[in-house]
Amino acid sequence: MSAPDLFSDTARRANTEGPFAAEEVQLANRNAGILLESLRHDVTPPGLHYLLNHFDVPYVPPDDGWRVDISGAVRETLSLTPDEVRRLPERTLRVTLECAGNGRATLTPRYPSMPWMHEAVGTADWTGTPLRHILGQAGLGDDAVEIACIGADRGFDRGHEHNYGRSLSRRDALSDDVLVAWAMNGQPLPPQHGFPLRLVVPGWYGMASVKWLSHIEALERPYEGFQQVRSYLYRAVPDGPATPVTHMRVKSLMVPPGIPDFYTRARLVTPGPTHLFGRAWSGAGAAIARVEIAIDAAWREADLDPPQGDFAWRGWRVIWDAAPGEHDLACRATDSNGETQPLQPRWDAGGYGNNAVQRLRVQVR
Repeated sequence: MSAPDLFSDTARRANTEGPFAAEEVQLANRNAGILLESLRHDVTPPGLHYLLNHFDVPYVPPDDGWRVDISGAVRETLSLTPDEVRRLPERTLRVTLECAGNGRATLTPRYPSMPWMHEAVGTADWTGTPLRHILGQAGLGDDAVEIACIGADRGFDRGHEHNYGRSLSRRDALSDDVLVAWAMNGQPLPPQHGFPLRLVVPGWYGMASVKWLSHIEALERPYEGFQQVRSYLYRAVPDGPATPVTHMRVKSLMVPPGIPDFYTRARLVTPGPTHLFGRAWSGAGAAIARVEIAIDAAWREADLDPPQGDFAWRGWRVIWDAAPGEHDLACRATDSNGETQPLQPRWDAGGYGNNAVQRLRVQVR
Protein backbone atom coordinates (compact mmCIF):
# COMPACT_ATOMS: atom_id res chain seq x y z
CA MET A 1 0.00 0.00 0.00
CA SER A 2 1.49 3.32 -1.09
CA ALA A 3 1.81 6.31 1.25
CA PRO A 4 -0.88 9.01 0.98
CA ASP A 5 -0.15 11.92 -1.36
CA LEU A 6 0.16 14.88 1.02
CA PHE A 7 -0.03 17.37 -1.85
CA SER A 8 -3.49 16.38 -3.04
CA ASP A 9 -5.04 15.23 0.24
CA THR A 10 -8.24 17.23 0.91
CA ALA A 11 -9.24 15.39 4.08
CA ARG A 12 -9.72 17.47 7.23
CA ARG A 13 -6.99 16.91 9.79
CA ALA A 14 -8.28 14.99 12.79
CA ASN A 15 -7.90 16.34 16.32
CA THR A 16 -5.15 14.55 18.16
CA GLU A 17 -3.17 14.61 21.37
CA GLY A 18 0.28 15.75 20.32
CA PRO A 19 3.57 14.45 21.68
CA PHE A 20 4.59 17.82 23.15
CA ALA A 21 3.54 19.04 26.59
CA ALA A 22 1.44 22.21 26.81
CA GLU A 23 4.36 23.91 28.58
CA GLU A 24 6.63 23.15 25.62
CA VAL A 25 4.10 24.60 23.19
CA GLN A 26 3.90 27.69 25.39
CA LEU A 27 7.69 28.07 25.23
CA ALA A 28 7.60 27.62 21.46
CA ASN A 29 5.04 30.44 21.19
CA ARG A 30 7.24 32.77 23.29
CA ASN A 31 10.47 32.08 21.49
CA ALA A 32 11.26 31.93 17.78
CA GLY A 33 13.46 30.06 15.34
CA ILE A 34 14.80 31.17 11.99
CA LEU A 35 12.70 30.27 8.95
CA LEU A 36 14.92 27.82 7.10
CA GLU A 37 14.27 29.62 3.81
CA SER A 38 15.88 32.68 5.48
CA LEU A 39 19.23 30.91 5.46
CA ARG A 40 19.71 32.63 2.11
CA HIS A 41 20.41 35.91 3.94
CA ASP A 42 24.09 36.38 4.70
CA VAL A 43 22.99 38.47 7.68
CA THR A 44 19.75 37.42 9.38
CA PRO A 45 17.20 40.23 9.76
CA PRO A 46 16.55 40.78 13.51
CA GLY A 47 12.93 39.59 13.26
CA LEU A 48 14.08 36.30 11.73
CA HIS A 49 17.04 35.66 14.03
CA TYR A 50 16.46 32.86 16.52
CA LEU A 51 15.38 33.90 19.99
CA LEU A 52 15.47 32.16 23.36
CA ASN A 53 14.73 34.17 26.49
CA HIS A 54 14.53 32.32 29.79
CA PHE A 55 12.40 34.88 31.63
CA ASP A 56 10.39 38.01 30.77
CA VAL A 57 11.87 40.58 28.40
CA PRO A 58 12.67 43.59 30.63
CA TYR A 59 10.95 46.83 29.65
CA VAL A 60 13.67 49.45 29.25
CA PRO A 61 12.49 52.93 28.13
CA PRO A 62 15.12 54.84 26.10
CA ASP A 63 15.58 57.38 28.93
CA ASP A 64 15.59 54.78 31.69
CA GLY A 65 18.98 55.70 33.13
CA TRP A 66 20.34 52.19 32.57
CA ARG A 67 23.72 51.42 34.09
CA VAL A 68 26.16 48.54 34.04
CA ASP A 69 27.87 48.03 37.40
CA ILE A 70 31.42 46.66 37.45
CA SER A 71 32.58 45.29 40.80
CA GLY A 72 34.55 42.55 42.54
CA ALA A 73 38.28 42.05 42.06
CA VAL A 74 38.86 45.40 40.35
CA ARG A 75 40.85 48.49 41.26
CA GLU A 76 37.81 50.77 40.95
CA THR A 77 34.10 49.95 41.15
CA LEU A 78 32.33 51.53 38.17
CA SER A 79 28.77 52.24 37.07
CA LEU A 80 28.63 53.02 33.35
CA THR A 81 25.77 54.35 31.25
CA PRO A 82 25.23 52.99 27.72
CA ASP A 83 26.55 56.31 26.36
CA GLU A 84 29.76 55.86 28.36
CA VAL A 85 30.14 52.31 27.05
CA ARG A 86 29.64 53.56 23.48
CA ARG A 87 32.57 55.97 23.90
CA LEU A 88 34.97 53.06 24.33
CA PRO A 89 36.78 51.57 21.28
CA GLU A 90 34.23 50.12 18.87
CA ARG A 91 34.26 46.87 16.94
CA THR A 92 31.79 45.10 14.63
CA LEU A 93 31.83 41.33 14.20
CA ARG A 94 29.68 39.05 12.06
CA VAL A 95 28.73 36.22 14.38
CA THR A 96 26.62 33.09 14.03
CA LEU A 97 24.81 32.22 17.26
CA GLU A 98 23.09 28.89 17.86
CA CYS A 99 21.09 27.75 20.88
CA ALA A 100 22.72 24.87 22.74
CA GLY A 101 19.33 23.10 22.71
CA ASN A 102 18.92 23.27 18.93
CA GLY A 103 17.71 19.86 17.74
CA ARG A 104 16.37 18.80 21.15
CA ALA A 105 12.94 17.87 19.73
CA THR A 106 14.51 15.27 17.42
CA LEU A 107 15.94 13.25 20.33
CA THR A 108 14.15 10.24 21.82
CA PRO A 109 13.52 10.43 24.69
CA ARG A 110 13.88 14.19 24.97
CA TYR A 111 14.23 16.58 27.87
CA PRO A 112 11.07 18.71 28.34
CA SER A 113 12.16 22.23 27.43
CA MET A 114 12.10 24.51 24.38
CA PRO A 115 11.29 21.97 21.61
CA TRP A 116 13.71 23.11 18.92
CA MET A 117 13.87 21.18 15.65
CA HIS A 118 16.65 22.81 13.56
CA GLU A 119 15.81 26.51 13.58
CA ALA A 120 17.66 27.93 16.61
CA VAL A 121 20.39 29.76 14.71
CA GLY A 122 21.06 33.14 13.14
CA THR A 123 23.86 35.43 12.02
CA ALA A 124 24.12 39.15 12.73
CA ASP A 125 26.58 42.01 12.62
CA TRP A 126 27.11 42.94 16.27
CA THR A 127 28.62 46.30 17.16
CA GLY A 128 30.03 47.03 20.58
CA THR A 129 33.18 47.39 22.58
CA PRO A 130 35.37 44.46 23.61
CA LEU A 131 34.62 43.54 27.23
CA ARG A 132 38.32 43.90 27.99
CA HIS A 133 38.07 47.70 27.60
CA ILE A 134 35.47 47.89 30.37
CA LEU A 135 37.56 45.59 32.56
CA GLY A 136 40.63 47.66 31.80
CA GLN A 137 38.87 50.85 32.79
CA ALA A 138 37.93 49.27 36.12
CA GLY A 139 41.42 47.86 36.59
CA LEU A 140 41.09 44.07 36.61
CA GLY A 141 42.85 42.54 39.61
CA ASP A 142 45.57 39.93 39.18
CA ASP A 143 43.59 37.55 41.40
CA ALA A 144 40.46 37.57 39.20
CA VAL A 145 39.94 34.13 37.62
CA GLU A 146 36.43 34.49 36.16
CA ILE A 147 34.22 37.31 34.94
CA ALA A 148 30.49 36.92 35.70
CA CYS A 149 28.02 38.77 33.48
CA ILE A 150 24.50 39.17 34.87
CA GLY A 151 21.36 40.23 33.01
CA ALA A 152 18.30 42.11 34.25
CA ASP A 153 15.94 39.23 33.43
CA ARG A 154 14.86 37.40 36.57
CA GLY A 155 12.74 34.36 37.31
CA PHE A 156 12.62 30.77 38.55
CA ASP A 157 14.17 27.66 37.06
CA ARG A 158 13.68 24.33 38.83
CA GLY A 159 12.70 26.14 42.01
CA HIS A 160 15.67 28.49 42.04
CA GLU A 161 15.06 32.27 41.77
CA HIS A 162 17.86 34.16 40.03
CA ASN A 163 18.88 36.70 37.44
CA TYR A 164 20.15 35.06 34.28
CA GLY A 165 23.94 35.05 34.41
CA ARG A 166 26.97 33.30 33.02
CA SER A 167 30.72 33.59 33.46
CA LEU A 168 33.82 33.42 31.31
CA SER A 169 37.36 32.55 32.31
CA ARG A 170 39.72 35.50 32.63
CA ARG A 171 41.42 34.48 29.38
CA ASP A 172 38.18 34.24 27.42
CA ALA A 173 36.81 37.49 28.84
CA LEU A 174 39.94 39.40 27.78
CA SER A 175 39.67 38.24 24.16
CA ASP A 176 39.22 41.10 21.70
CA ASP A 177 36.28 39.15 20.20
CA VAL A 178 33.99 39.17 23.26
CA LEU A 179 31.77 42.23 22.87
CA VAL A 180 29.49 44.30 25.04
CA ALA A 181 27.17 45.12 22.14
CA TRP A 182 24.70 47.96 21.61
CA ALA A 183 23.79 47.42 17.96
CA MET A 184 22.54 44.57 15.80
CA ASN A 185 22.88 44.89 12.02
CA GLY A 186 23.66 48.58 12.38
CA GLN A 187 20.61 49.42 14.48
CA PRO A 188 20.05 49.69 18.26
CA LEU A 189 19.40 46.31 19.85
CA PRO A 190 15.71 45.31 19.68
CA PRO A 191 14.13 44.77 23.12
CA GLN A 192 14.01 41.00 22.69
CA HIS A 193 17.71 40.89 21.77
CA GLY A 194 18.96 42.68 24.87
CA PHE A 195 18.44 46.46 24.58
CA PRO A 196 20.31 48.51 25.61
CA LEU A 197 23.43 46.33 26.13
CA ARG A 198 24.23 42.65 25.82
CA LEU A 199 27.19 40.32 25.72
CA VAL A 200 28.17 38.57 22.47
CA VAL A 201 30.58 35.64 22.82
CA PRO A 202 31.57 34.45 19.31
CA GLY A 203 32.08 30.74 18.75
CA TRP A 204 30.09 29.74 21.84
CA TYR A 205 26.53 28.51 22.04
CA GLY A 206 24.09 31.34 22.66
CA MET A 207 23.70 30.81 26.41
CA ALA A 208 27.02 32.65 26.97
CA SER A 209 25.77 35.86 25.30
CA VAL A 210 23.93 37.39 28.26
CA LYS A 211 21.22 39.93 27.34
CA TRP A 212 20.17 43.12 29.20
CA LEU A 213 23.62 43.28 30.74
CA SER A 214 23.40 45.02 34.12
CA HIS A 215 26.30 43.74 36.24
CA ILE A 216 29.86 42.59 35.57
CA GLU A 217 31.72 41.04 38.50
CA ALA A 218 35.36 40.00 38.58
CA LEU A 219 35.61 36.88 40.73
CA GLU A 220 38.49 35.34 42.65
CA ARG A 221 36.83 31.91 42.45
CA PRO A 222 34.58 30.11 39.95
CA TYR A 223 31.11 31.56 39.44
CA GLU A 224 28.32 29.53 41.07
CA GLY A 225 25.27 31.02 39.34
CA PHE A 226 22.42 28.63 38.54
CA GLN A 227 22.80 28.80 34.75
CA GLN A 228 26.51 28.03 35.11
CA VAL A 229 26.53 25.10 37.54
CA ARG A 230 23.03 23.60 37.24
CA SER A 231 22.24 24.11 33.56
CA TYR A 232 23.97 23.90 30.18
CA LEU A 233 25.82 20.72 31.08
CA TYR A 234 26.33 17.67 28.88
CA ARG A 235 25.20 14.50 30.63
CA ALA A 236 24.93 11.00 29.20
CA VAL A 237 22.47 10.14 32.00
CA PRO A 238 20.27 12.62 33.92
CA ASP A 239 22.23 12.61 37.19
CA GLY A 240 25.56 11.41 35.84
CA PRO A 241 28.91 13.15 35.38
CA ALA A 242 28.62 16.56 33.71
CA THR A 243 30.72 18.47 31.18
CA PRO A 244 30.05 22.20 30.61
CA VAL A 245 28.52 23.26 27.29
CA THR A 246 30.88 25.76 25.63
CA HIS A 247 31.72 26.06 21.93
CA MET A 248 29.34 25.22 19.10
CA ARG A 249 29.73 21.90 17.37
CA VAL A 250 30.12 21.77 13.59
CA LYS A 251 26.77 21.86 11.81
CA SER A 252 25.02 22.57 8.52
CA LEU A 253 21.48 23.25 7.38
CA MET A 254 19.78 23.23 3.99
CA VAL A 255 17.12 25.55 2.61
CA PRO A 256 14.22 23.15 1.92
CA PRO A 257 13.86 22.98 -1.87
CA GLY A 258 10.61 23.31 -3.79
CA ILE A 259 7.32 24.25 -2.17
CA PRO A 260 5.78 22.99 1.10
CA ASP A 261 2.64 21.35 2.32
CA PHE A 262 1.24 23.76 4.93
CA TYR A 263 0.77 21.29 7.77
CA THR A 264 3.53 18.68 7.33
CA ARG A 265 6.11 20.94 5.60
CA ALA A 266 6.74 18.08 3.17
CA ARG A 267 8.40 19.35 -0.01
CA LEU A 268 7.29 19.13 -3.64
CA VAL A 269 10.03 19.69 -6.23
CA THR A 270 9.79 20.08 -10.01
CA PRO A 271 11.95 17.62 -12.02
CA GLY A 272 15.20 18.90 -13.49
CA PRO A 273 18.15 20.97 -12.31
CA THR A 274 17.45 22.09 -8.72
CA HIS A 275 19.68 24.47 -6.81
CA LEU A 276 20.35 23.27 -3.26
CA PHE A 277 21.74 25.88 -0.86
CA GLY A 278 22.54 26.06 2.81
CA ARG A 279 24.87 27.26 5.55
CA ALA A 280 27.53 25.59 7.67
CA TRP A 281 29.30 26.76 10.83
CA SER A 282 31.41 25.60 13.73
CA GLY A 283 32.62 26.95 17.07
CA ALA A 284 35.80 28.44 18.54
CA GLY A 285 36.65 30.11 15.22
CA ALA A 286 37.11 26.79 13.36
CA ALA A 287 36.62 27.26 9.62
CA ILE A 288 34.32 25.12 7.49
CA ALA A 289 36.52 22.87 5.37
CA ARG A 290 33.93 20.79 3.50
CA VAL A 291 30.19 20.29 3.07
CA GLU A 292 28.73 17.13 1.56
CA ILE A 293 25.24 16.51 0.22
CA ALA A 294 23.55 13.11 0.12
CA ILE A 295 20.83 12.23 -2.37
CA ASP A 296 19.38 8.88 -1.38
CA ALA A 297 22.53 8.13 0.71
CA ALA A 298 24.94 8.89 -2.18
CA TRP A 299 27.29 11.64 -0.92
CA ARG A 300 28.86 14.33 -3.07
CA GLU A 301 30.83 17.46 -2.21
CA ALA A 302 29.23 20.89 -2.41
CA ASP A 303 30.80 24.14 -3.56
CA LEU A 304 31.63 26.59 -0.76
CA ASP A 305 30.99 30.33 -0.83
CA PRO A 306 33.78 32.64 0.33
CA PRO A 307 34.05 32.83 4.14
CA GLN A 308 32.38 35.77 5.93
CA GLY A 309 34.72 35.87 8.91
CA ASP A 310 36.08 33.71 11.69
CA PHE A 311 32.75 33.42 13.51
CA ALA A 312 30.12 33.51 10.75
CA TRP A 313 28.45 30.70 8.86
CA ARG A 314 29.57 29.82 5.33
CA GLY A 315 27.29 29.29 2.36
CA TRP A 316 27.38 26.14 0.26
CA ARG A 317 25.57 25.12 -2.92
CA VAL A 318 25.12 22.27 -5.36
CA ILE A 319 22.94 21.58 -8.41
CA TRP A 320 20.85 18.43 -8.19
CA ASP A 321 19.25 16.89 -11.29
CA ALA A 322 15.99 15.97 -9.58
CA ALA A 323 14.42 12.84 -11.06
CA PRO A 324 10.72 11.99 -10.46
CA GLY A 325 10.04 9.99 -7.32
CA GLU A 326 10.61 10.14 -3.57
CA HIS A 327 14.08 11.17 -2.41
CA ASP A 328 15.99 11.57 0.87
CA LEU A 329 18.28 14.59 1.12
CA ALA A 330 20.90 15.25 3.80
CA CYS A 331 23.85 17.56 4.39
CA ARG A 332 26.89 17.37 6.63
CA ALA A 333 29.82 19.67 7.32
CA THR A 334 33.43 19.12 8.37
CA ASP A 335 35.48 21.85 10.03
CA SER A 336 39.19 22.68 9.96
CA ASN A 337 39.73 20.63 13.12
CA GLY A 338 38.53 17.51 11.30
CA GLU A 339 35.22 17.34 13.19
CA THR A 340 32.32 16.02 11.06
CA GLN A 341 28.62 15.95 11.83
CA PRO A 342 27.40 12.52 12.94
CA LEU A 343 24.74 10.72 10.93
CA GLN A 344 22.76 9.94 14.09
CA PRO A 345 22.14 12.21 17.10
CA ARG A 346 24.29 11.88 20.19
CA TRP A 347 21.71 11.64 22.94
CA ASP A 348 22.12 14.07 25.83
CA ALA A 349 20.04 14.19 29.01
CA GLY A 350 19.33 17.92 28.57
CA GLY A 351 19.05 17.83 24.79
CA TYR A 352 22.20 19.88 24.24
CA GLY A 353 24.63 19.95 21.34
CA ASN A 354 22.68 17.85 18.82
CA ASN A 355 24.56 18.39 15.56
CA ALA A 356 23.37 15.32 13.65
CA VAL A 357 22.80 15.77 9.93
CA GLN A 358 19.59 17.39 8.73
CA ARG A 359 17.41 15.10 6.63
CA LEU A 360 14.67 16.11 4.20
CA ARG A 361 12.13 13.93 2.40
CA VAL A 362 11.06 15.38 -0.95
CA GLN A 363 8.72 14.33 -3.69
CA VAL A 364 9.69 15.17 -7.27
CA ARG A 365 6.95 15.27 -9.87
